[in-house]
Amino acid sequence: MNFKNAIVRTPGKNFSQGLTSANLGEPDYQKTLEQHTAYCRALQQCGLNLTTLDPDLEYPDSTFVEDTAVLIPSAAILTRPGAASRIGEVAAIHLQLQRFYRQFYSITSPGSLEGGDICQAGSHFFIGLSDRTNEEGARQLAEFLAKEGYTSSTVDIRNIRDILHLKSGIAYLGDNTLVVIKSLNDHPAFKGYKTILMDPEENYAANCVMINGRVLLAKGYPKFKAKLEALGFTTIPLDVSEFQKMDGGLSCLSLRF
Repeated sequence: MNFKNAIVRTPGKNFSQGLTSANLGEPDYQKTLEQHTAYCRALQQCGLNLTTLDPDLEYPDSTFVEDTAVLIPSAAILTRPGAASRIGEVAAIHLQLQRFYRQFYSITSPGSLEGGDICQAGSHFFIGLSDRTNEEGARQLAEFLAKEGYTSSTVDIRNIRDILHLKSGIAYLGDNTLVVIKSLNDHPAFKGYKTILMDPEENYAANCVMINGRVLLAKGYPKFKAKLEALGFTTIPLDVSEFQKMDGGLSCLSLRF
């Protein structure tokens, strides 16, 4: 799947006031901005046209725009974040998406769903059940996707330590290939896929992104980088240490479509 566009939001000065369970210390704001700028350059290097939104100080987590929508060519599905403090982020993204989409669906209460729990693998979607995405949110999304010709299956990660969202533990790289952390490797939903198994000490790097033939991955994970390059993938390592401190990763920082 080729992408043409991406939406990103510059982190605000109160970025460190967002939600986190990482216990890695407070992010340095200047370094956060530098890393975000490098990320945006990488998206452009992959051929994407960027829509860059100003910081939204009302919502410290709002730079993690991926959680607000699930995008397919025919429709935009607006989410309903499981963190109450983030629900208001969706309206601003809706306004931006109206420039690109005419067909919209919305996850409604009592459903909750965040984009970080949704992994597209071709015409199939894996929907993570997590502390942020519940069964009702997953049911609604599956219904919307079916209307647009897609299949889906759920993957319960609520008993898996150290991952917030499904895409903290898997990524789809095309050609029926998944990156998977060890605790998800034997899940029946992934039967029939080729898998690239993460070394446990490098699990954070599982949150990587395939964009137009290049894989963006977190810098500092040499075993994973070597595995990808041995398989013929072109990699773009990026330092996202400040976002990791706020439970974020590479996929979280953009909506790609």
